Amino acid sequence: MLSRVLIFGNSGSGKSTLAKSLSQSEGLVHFDLDTIAWLPINPPERAPISGCAEQISQFLAAHQAWVIEGCYGDLIELVTAEATEVIFLNLEIDDCIFNARNRSWEPHKYESKKLQDANLDMLLGWIATYRSRDDTCSFATHSALFERFQGKKKMITKNKSDKQR
Repeated sequence: MLSRVLIFGNSGSGKSTLAKSLSQSEGLVHFDLDTIAWLPINPPERAPISGCAEQISQFLAAHQAWVIEGCYGDLIELVTAEATEVIFLNLEIDDCIFNARNRSWEPHKYESKKLQDANLDMLLGWIATYRSRDDTCSFATHSALFERFQGKKKMITKNKSDKQR
């Protein structure tokens, strides 16, 4: 059976790291929803869902085995019916903040590590409000997506590297 894995959780929870690992070990095509969720303007603004839906449809049509990751409940909802498995990274806020502070440069998102680090304070504030927000990227939204999914699902509450701290 072809694997189609959907990973979601708070920023800094390890979604990209897990997706890259699964992509390499299982031969899955990796799609990061961050690459389509935002318009390339400053300050950033969410891209219209219709355009994102079209890009997701094109990706799904082009690939049979994949891992898709992101925090955007509205975009995740577009993919859930196609997924064979969902993984909810439900880490403690402090763990997500630790991961974000120690994140390596993400060249597909930022032109430089300096530009990435310039957004760190904003990101840490965003991470800290995960459980109290009620938006599409919130704990409440992710929990509901996880509960509704009828296939194979897993909730992870600690990153493997947590044992090394």
